[in-house]
Amino acid sequence: MASGRTTRGQLSSFDRLPREVDDIVAWAATALQAMEETQTDIYAEFVTRCETRMKEYRGELEFDIPSFSSFNRYSTRQAAMTARLRTAREISAAMAKTFDNRTSDDLTLMAGEAIKTLVWELLGNAGEAGLSSKNAMELAGALKSVTQAQQGKKFDEEVKEAVDKVAKAKGLSAETAEQIKAQILGVKS
Repeated sequence: MASGRTTRGQLSSFDRLPREVDDIVAWAATALQAMEETQTDIYAEFVTRCETRMKEYRGELEFDIPSFSSFNRYSTRQAAMTARLRTAREISAAMAKTFDNRTSDDLTLMAGEAIKTLVWELLGNAGEAGLSSKNAMELAGALKSVTQAQQGKKFDEEVKEAVDKVAKAKGLSAETAEQIKAQILGVKS
């Protein structure tokens, strides 16, 4: 059930950081995922690196360094995303073991449907998920790519089926049918 809390879509302190510190943010994310240091130690190093970067720019780059509580929220989001990715990877690995080459097409369709479901779920919970308009556009692009891939696959199957029927009706050899498919689809069967 919804909490009743409405977000205004404000950028987090991490979202407001300049591009010049993207490498520092990436370092922090990697360090958090590695779980070899405490969050407090990583934050202290993060602050030091940000301060050093500002000094390197000699006053031409000024920004507010996120507070420890902001860093904690960022860390929590990173941990949740890492857990979701790890789970998805484990599910994919388990599914891949159960499918052979003949059923890989079914796996492709299942993956496409899973991606579409994820995109719609994220878009439906955009405010709660902290989704920006850029993220929404990226998800829409992913959905478009998956849909096009599925449609392309369906088209390929229909072309192959049609060529096989015509080849059989006209008495063409299997080799000729394969050459026609390769010409139409641009790949060898």
